[in-house]
Amino acid sequence: MSQEDTPLPEDEQKQLALQIILEAWEDALSQGVSAEMVASSAIFAALTDMIEHYGEEPVAEMVAEWPDRIRNSEFTLSQDEQFSS
Repeated sequence: MSQEDTPLPEDEQKQLALQIILEAWEDALSQGVSAEMVASSAIFAALTDMIEHYGEEPVAEMVAEWPDRIRNSEFTLSQDEQFSS
């Protein structure tokens, strides 16, 4: 089995995915797209993909938990964490 056939461990996948998304985000900003438009588009893309995979009700239940998770800083990244390699 080649390295391409072996999936990365979940934690490495998350780190790589976030790195790729943040790089694309910065690219969009550098091309003149507003941060608010990038954020809105990213949330839309994520939710539509999750609904396709899990269905509307499970995603709605997950999103219902977001206010507490946001208030607990679960989605707050420091600048160092966002752009470390």
